Amino acid sequence: MELYCTRPGCQRPQNFFGELSDPGVLKATRQKFCTNCGMPLILADRYLPEKLLGQGGFGAAYLARDRYTPGMRRCVVKQFKPAAQLNPTQLQLAHDLFVREAEILEKIGQDHFQIPDLYAFFDLDVPGSNPSTTETYFYIVQEYIDGEDLEQELHRRGAFSEAEVREVLKSMLEVLSFVHEGNTIHRDIKPSNIMRSRKGRLYLLDFGAIKVAAASSASPGQKASTSIFSPGYAPPEQMAGGEVFFSTDLYSLAVTCLELLTGKSPTALYDASTNSWQWQRYATIGEPLATILRKMLQHSPSDRYWSAAEVLLALQPQQKPSQVMPPPPMPSAPSTTALQSPPPPVPAPTPARSSARKPAVQSTPAIVPSAPPRSTLAILGSAAFTGFEGGLLAIVLYRLPLPIPLEARAIAWLALALMLVFLQYRRTIEKIDLVIIAALTGGLVWWFLRPVLAYWMGALLLAGGCLIVTIFFLLIYRLFSAFF
Repeated sequence: MELYCTRPGCQRPQNFFGELSDPGVLKATRQKFCTNCGMPLILADRYLPEKLLGQGGFGAAYLARDRYTPGMRRCVVKQFKPAAQLNPTQLQLAHDLFVREAEILEKIGQDHFQIPDLYAFFDLDVPGSNPSTTETYFYIVQEYIDGEDLEQELHRRGAFSEAEVREVLKSMLEVLSFVHEGNTIHRDIKPSNIMRSRKGRLYLLDFGAIKVAAASSASPGQKASTSIFSPGYAPPEQMAGGEVFFSTDLYSLAVTCLELLTGKSPTALYDASTNSWQWQRYATIGEPLATILRKMLQHSPSDRYWSAAEVLLALQPQQKPSQVMPPPPMPSAPSTTALQSPPPPVPAPTPARSSARKPAVQSTPAIVPSAPPRSTLAILGSAAFTGFEGGLLAIVLYRLPLPIPLEARAIAWLALALMLVFLQYRRTIEKIDLVIIAALTGGLVWWFLRPVLAYWMGALLLAGGCLIVTIFFLLIYRLFSAFF
């Protein structure tokens, strides 16, 4: 079995121990040490790092196994070890953020299935390179999501469709609604922090930059900010080091959607000379979604949506965002506050966690369920059915040997045809019902009236005529929808 050394700068971090392939030996072994630098390899007596997943200025992430679970559960071990060139203030900030990520994951990870669970948080003291010194490392162990982040997916397959971006937007808005309900702000929404599992579920990652509400006189939805952001994705107030708001996350999420839609980086989409986003030359989407993205990208926080729940309402058909309470008054000018270690947040009381994961928390007001809209294929099928049945009705009314004037037969035909349309409009008959009814009525007409081929051709021509007229009106409707 191979174990990976987590000491930064180790020249030969891979260590192979053949005896650990025996489950009994693996469980009984107290510790193994790096053959190159002497670093303990079994973390907290249970976690076995296997390979490096990534590293940055504040540390590294490793894929590991938990040897005390029946299936040797995979997990992610994040190590805090910032670069040596950080000054004391920056070092303290980095440490506070790392501890804060553990605190937040413990509070919210277990309550939302799109946020990774926290398994452990611990520190490790080891002898330094100088025998007289001790080095301290901090570790977070969290749930491993098997998949790829949206940045990797974008590079692999290219720009996303409008429907796919809507899926990402809606899914992340639901997560942000939950996060914001805890009076916290993520502050680092970007494609690399959204992971899609192999089963297709989206997860929001990396809560290291999250801002917790301080017990102060700040208005709801606003927090003092430190200069932590991803350039290109952060809104103006965050880049200026001022106060951040719930709408700060919405801005970053909108930038993420633009990148997925166009396949272009934020720097390629933002025109600094006009202070505006120029993305519509690279992607064509429906006006409803474009309007939502434009509002999320407004320069001033007060001009954006106030909350993720409000955006979710705007995404719903026939729902008005005005149903959401108006935002509180915004400050006239954001102010920069000194870095402070925030007190722990006071979460809202939550019921005890059951053995099953809770479903995603929905922040949107309840909406009365309605039937899903008809697809284009269903509309065309209904048109053809109406035309064919109209033809059969005409055959029956014309061939019946009854003393009824022609005008009365025409009125009866029109009434019956309208009744068919009404039944389809109310969805009393739809889908397979149409096929069954067409087959039964066609069979009955043939059996009792034995119409000649010309009559059947007339019924089919009427069905085709209704189909053509419907296609024409659908094209006109979509053309008008694209411009108005």
